Amino acid sequence: MSERVGNVSRSRYEQLVAEARDLVEQVTKAQFGLGDKALEIEPMRPVGGSVAKGNDDLFTVEESLQMFADDIGVALSTVEDWRWVASRWPAGRRRSGVSFTVHKILASIPDEAERWVAIEDAPFNPRRNRKQWTTDGAKRLVGQQVDRPVTVEEKVRAVRDLTRDDEVAVAVTASLLSRPETAALLPAAERVRVVQELTRDDEVATHVTSRLLQRPRVAREAMRDDDTRFTVNRAQFDNSEQAKERVRERVSAVRRIEHTIEYLDLVGSCHSYVATLGRLVPQMRGQEFTDDERATIMRGISKVRGAADWLEAAIETGRFTLDEQLAQLLKGE
Repeated sequence: MSERVGNVSRSRYEQLVAEARDLVEQVTKAQFGLGDKALEIEPMRPVGGSVAKGNDDLFTVEESLQMFADDIGVALSTVEDWRWVASRWPAGRRRSGVSFTVHKILASIPDEAERWVAIEDAPFNPRRNRKQWTTDGAKRLVGQQVDRPVTVEEKVRAVRDLTRDDEVAVAVTASLLSRPETAALLPAAERVRVVQELTRDDEVATHVTSRLLQRPRVAREAMRDDDTRFTVNRAQFDNSEQAKERVRERVSAVRRIEHTIEYLDLVGSCHSYVATLGRLVPQMRGQEFTDDERATIMRGISKVRGAADWLEAAIETGRFTLDEQLAQLLKGE
């Protein structure tokens, strides 16, 4: 054991502790005394109880206690604590040598008989090697979070309390999962549960699954499961169907573009022919054509008329094939 505690010797430390206990006893008596005075001003009432109605001179409980707190120069919440603890520990049940803080913690025990018994049996303090009330001992008895966790359960509870904030929880989780030796200590079922929780997001799950299936042994073991194999096969089929649909969509888009171009070409050809005739025919006024020229033009008109009739019939009937007779006409045969 060290011969010094802080800046003093062990013997001086023990002397200071003895003196401090006397002061704490005085403080405890003072706090209980103040609580008793607050109780005299405003006795505890049943839940839902209130002051009598019809007297405007009466104060509410809060108003009375606030006036008392202001007159002695402390906070209302402090007076309310003194009053409540004093009400839970009648004068004959208060224990000398036990601080007001420990009385306050044990005051949360609902059953009076259990409360009276509890304060008589102080827990063992291994540091002092004797039974002694400490705030952590009292908190441990009533199920509150201790200030200095000792057991695994207490440490886990402390971590849970510290990680209620999501930002803190994320940072702590990332740090813990980066320690392979820690993860290895988890049972297999727990590790599976953690992975399932972390891969609820489809994007994360897709990335992780892809990486895992690149490991031959993992892929081989996974594919031995009938449900997994069925799911993979179904996914491959769905991917194939999606690929076909994309091709059909692309082909359809190309065909729509081609249709537009062909339509514009067809309309443009009709417009061009009419425009050409509209320009040339008026210029032929006064001209004379030989029999051969007239025959050539008439053959051209026949081709034009036949082609126009074919186009009209094709648009109306949806038949776009070229029959043999028309083909010969268009060739000039």
